[in-house]
Amino acid sequence: MRIEITTLPGDGIGPEVTAQAVRVLRVTAERFGHQLEVTEKNIGGAALLTSNDPLPQDTLRASLSSGAVLLGAVGGPAFDAYPPHLRPESGLLRLRKELGVFANLRPALSLRQLESLSPLRAEVVRGTDVLIVRELLGGLYFGDRSIRGEPGGRTAIDTMMYQEGQIERIARMAFELASQRRQHVTSVDKANVLDCSRLWREVVTRVGKDFPQVALSHMYVDAAAMALVSHPTEFDTVLTENMFGDILSDQAGAVVGSLGLLPSASLGGKVGLYEPIHGSAPNLAGQGIANPLGAVLSGAMLLRHSFQLEAEAGAIESAVQEVLAFGHRTRDLGGGENSVSTEGMGDLVSERVITART
Repeated sequence: MRIEITTLPGDGIGPEVTAQAVRVLRVTAERFGHQLEVTEKNIGGAALLTSNDPLPQDTLRASLSSGAVLLGAVGGPAFDAYPPHLRPESGLLRLRKELGVFANLRPALSLRQLESLSPLRAEVVRGTDVLIVRELLGGLYFGDRSIRGEPGGRTAIDTMMYQEGQIERIARMAFELASQRRQHVTSVDKANVLDCSRLWREVVTRVGKDFPQVALSHMYVDAAAMALVSHPTEFDTVLTENMFGDILSDQAGAVVGSLGLLPSASLGGKVGLYEPIHGSAPNLAGQGIANPLGAVLSGAMLLRHSFQLEAEAGAIESAVQEVLAFGHRTRDLGGGENSVSTEGMGDLVSERVITART
């Protein structure tokens, strides 16, 4: 099978972690008899520096014509002074919109060998297995926005907006995913204050009736944030809108020990987009200390969701867990002076994929 992907390394540690993800994908493809073809393009700040556009047309064309897109990270303080339409993040938002990926899947799994990294007691975090399903193309991130007035007296406006159809399609995907997991959806909103959330709750409740085998509960976002820390194992599939999902998924990363471990998949459109949920971390760039496992596990999700290669995805996930079980750690995982480098972790996972039994 030919596995054609476009990689967008981006900014900060993005190129470093993406390189290791591609290495693992390549050895996995070879082990299972597939052919991996990779096209690399610029996005974000890296693209701004070469073309004055955070999403150049050739990057968009390559992404739309590939089987899947693997992204590193975008952004950094060097680009903070750019106007909004030229900020690196605007390129990523445009890419999501052009690809039509409306569902962002962010799993957070507590691994027994990393329980000590969680700020929570081991008995609280143990067994945590949460899938956050975040709506990706609506809400404040895509609503009308403006800054009005003169310096010293300006007013900034960001508009949260959701159409019924947008809510219905993300809700349906969340229920379908939950039916393959532990059959429980927690829909997170702020329906006591926001009209968007009241519509959200109404539509989610209606869609839930089509999935009688899946239990549905509703929570306000502030209560959900508290419960995610106090009782994380009670969550199965969390369905929520764009901004709430962005915040809660980072919180879930802290609960299980490190953002560096968390992958994501953005689905529902022409081409799937896969990326670790950590940022560009420019303070770590170029030092060889970034954790590539979020990117590596995003590669596993890429194989599973875009190419239906379950065994291959499972081989990568098993390799990561075995490497961690042997005690190998990057700095963010408590490796200290004996921590494994970014490339070293890529070596270990690649070797484990090659040598593990089929």
